[in-house]
Amino acid sequence: MAKGVKRIKWTGDGKVISNLSIPNKKVVIHPDEYVSFEVDLWYEGTTEADKKKTLTWILQDRRKKTIIVQRVQPAYVPKKISIPKALCGPFEYYLEASTSGQRDLVNQTGLIISGNCPTRILNSKWSTTKDGKDVRKDHFFNYGETVYLNLTTEGLNGHLNLCIDIFRHLDFQTDPLIYRYTSVDVVDGEINLEIKSTNTWYPKLKNIKEKEEFYIKVFDPSNRLYIPDEKYNDTVHARFLRINKKIVSQEIKPPTNLSPLKTGKPEKTKERFELCRFQSISITEPKKTPTLIFDNGENLKNVSNPKTPIAKTILFDFDKYDITSDAKTILNNVLQYLLGAQHSYIKIDGHACVIGKEQYNQKLSQQRSDAVKKIFIDGGLDGNRIVSTGLGEVNPTDDKKGRDNIKHKDEKEYTENRRVDITFDTFGHDAQTIIYETIATSREQNLTIDITEYQNKACFKDAKHKKNIRINSPEYPDSIDKVTNKLDFPVKSNLSVSNPLPILYIWPKVFANEYNIHVHSCRYFSNNANTTVLVKAYADIKWDFHFFLNLSNKLSVKWQNLSPEKHKEMQSKAGKIGAEKRWKQTEIDFGVAIDAKWDKIEGDKYNGHYDATKKYEKKIKQFYSVFASLKEFSKSITEQTKGTVSKTRLGKKWPLWVEMDPPNFCLGAEWSLARGKNKGKETLEIGTALEFYFKAEPLIALGLNIDLLAGLVQLGVAATTGGSGNVAAMKIFNEVRDWLDEDDNAIKLKMYIDLEITGTINGFSKLNLNTASDENNGEAKLETILKIELRAGIELKATAVLIVGEAYVSAEVSGKAVGSVTFGHGLLFEKNSTQTSIYYQPKLSFDGLRVKGVIKAKIGLLIKKGVFKGDHDKELVDYKYEENLFDPFDVIQKFEKITGLSSKVQLL
Repeated sequence: MAKGVKRIKWTGDGKVISNLSIPNKKVVIHPDEYVSFEVDLWYEGTTEADKKKTLTWILQDRRKKTIIVQRVQPAYVPKKISIPKALCGPFEYYLEASTSGQRDLVNQTGLIISGNCPTRILNSKWSTTKDGKDVRKDHFFNYGETVYLNLTTEGLNGHLNLCIDIFRHLDFQTDPLIYRYTSVDVVDGEINLEIKSTNTWYPKLKNIKEKEEFYIKVFDPSNRLYIPDEKYNDTVHARFLRINKKIVSQEIKPPTNLSPLKTGKPEKTKERFELCRFQSISITEPKKTPTLIFDNGENLKNVSNPKTPIAKTILFDFDKYDITSDAKTILNNVLQYLLGAQHSYIKIDGHACVIGKEQYNQKLSQQRSDAVKKIFIDGGLDGNRIVSTGLGEVNPTDDKKGRDNIKHKDEKEYTENRRVDITFDTFGHDAQTIIYETIATSREQNLTIDITEYQNKACFKDAKHKKNIRINSPEYPDSIDKVTNKLDFPVKSNLSVSNPLPILYIWPKVFANEYNIHVHSCRYFSNNANTTVLVKAYADIKWDFHFFLNLSNKLSVKWQNLSPEKHKEMQSKAGKIGAEKRWKQTEIDFGVAIDAKWDKIEGDKYNGHYDATKKYEKKIKQFYSVFASLKEFSKSITEQTKGTVSKTRLGKKWPLWVEMDPPNFCLGAEWSLARGKNKGKETLEIGTALEFYFKAEPLIALGLNIDLLAGLVQLGVAATTGGSGNVAAMKIFNEVRDWLDEDDNAIKLKMYIDLEITGTINGFSKLNLNTASDENNGEAKLETILKIELRAGIELKATAVLIVGEAYVSAEVSGKAVGSVTFGHGLLFEKNSTQTSIYYQPKLSFDGLRVKGVIKAKIGLLIKKGVFKGDHDKELVDYKYEENLFDPFDVIQKFEKITGLSSKVQLL
């Protein structure tokens, strides 16, 4: 009963051109896009176990019935096919799947596949040799010399009937067609035409010049159109072939279609399919899930494919060219490799010993070479990839008359000379060593390395890969070397509990123990000398840093034009600040702590501990310098706010005061090593994880109190402010005075309009970052309380009353202030070739303050007796106002300018 794959099908993944495809027979696909195939039907004799084994997918040249490439992969994995534009065209591939690794030459179990895209000519060149350099710029041919034309194409692969039209280039005239070459083939996306008949062009040239120029057009008889180029849609190609006015040969030969030379290396991004292989590598740490560090060549860096020559030899019996069973095993291994390696070409050299006539042995050596070639061709290898040569006797000894004059002296040498040498190049695999970083204690802990699909049976190298795991490290007395696919190995950090200088690990990712792991195969990491995986074990040290500062006295006060009582209060505050400055001391509550823990036992318990506070005295002093100098930059704030107000049209005689309260704050950080993340997924790299916090209550506080009326105005003595008052206040004041004058009443008037501004900023923030992660996060909370209060009133008191009456006044004020404060902090991460540093920098700015309002007043007399009994009042004119009290300014910048200190504090 037949078993194996009966039919394959398109899975539905990828784009198929349905109007050009035939169900269950042919699939036409778009270029450069993967289309997937899988088994559709199995023969009845196929067991379920067989269906789960590997399949050999064989891609063939349908016309020549040779294997282009074959791959072995798990049966459950769909086969992906992609055809580049250069290989699209009439050419038909044939794809089948086999459980045995052999083609089914009787039944059609596969599918015909071809690619389709617009036809284009990409590049052209004229050469003196096959696949030689382009000589158009510096070479002149003669008529009758052989000329080689090369064109690279798209959408034309497999075409067998194109025409090459030769045109003569003339200035200011129509270029005539000189010659047409027909039945031109496109092989592997290239036209390679050997032209030996340029002398036939000569008679067709009228008024021939000393040097002529020619170009070509490519004609497609199927649509009767010339094929354009890709960039300009131009149908003219190969400008120009230049020929001297000289004939060197009269011989006329037809042109020859040549196959392109298949040299080069496999693409670095191509998946590899050597049977000596491994598929994946993972490492498992204690109490954690496995981490996949290698997966079928994905995401490797600096991949290279070094060329390595391989030589295989098979021996023959005396006077025979039959392939022995031992030789068949060697040849089959070589064949399986070559079927999967499109870029390898094979040279087969047959030899014979000196026994017998030299002419006879020459023929025998060729028969031996051809016998090996036949094995390869019968196995599906394209014969164009094979060069078979019989080299005759090794060290021939026949005399001049061709007589065999050798006597049997060294049978061993004769046996070794009855052979065929097979040589070809392999393209190995090298890549940058995979770096896996881990965090460890000073005590040994086991990691586990696990390798899947580790096979070496098909390795054809002389020094075969061993299917072993080899690990060496300065921490091991001897290398670990075992034939296995899974291995436990110990690692530890180099920071011991008794280390006297843990301060050297202040930046934790600085010293590591290294473990070199060797895993090699023909498919991946084929060079046994290069390390496959390097494990770096870093210390599990954790650092804590905390700092707080509380100041009790006011940092700065400014005032002008205050009442005597208020003046005295502000003098007292200023005196304390002056004393601090004179004696260089201040009332301060100040503290700092920095320590390290390492060699973790469990939870938050560690064996090692170190207090490093004193070691950081300089940086701690820098903190103090910055924040203690708030005294200095508070001056810039008070000067700025006072100065801005003073510069308004309200005048410099305003009574106002500004106070800046001291900040109370603490900040700190904790940092240690942790695994990095990329798009939420853990990576192989360890980074420094840092959590930074900042808290201030308040960060800064500011108070302003402004008497907008600038003092008392007494109506009775007609004393006014003489222009020092506020415009709004004076306008209302004058209206009240005019109203009172109407009744000639001697009434004293007192008005007041006060504006009070108080502000407090409290801040809290936390920032988390990892130097090996693409995402970091933090939270920041800034509570800003900005209070604006506007108080206004009019007081009347009668000094002379002719009638029993009562004066009254009411004032309504609606005020609105628009102001804001911008606060923040920066945690700056800087890295260069020599060091990595973290800086803290506070940010503080005032965004200005603008006040809007309406003042409305009502004034009158209530007469309780007499003929004038009643309510005599008057509504005063409303007054609207809008003023900038101060403009935006940056506090930190002013601090740096006044003190000469940088606000940028280096943490690490």
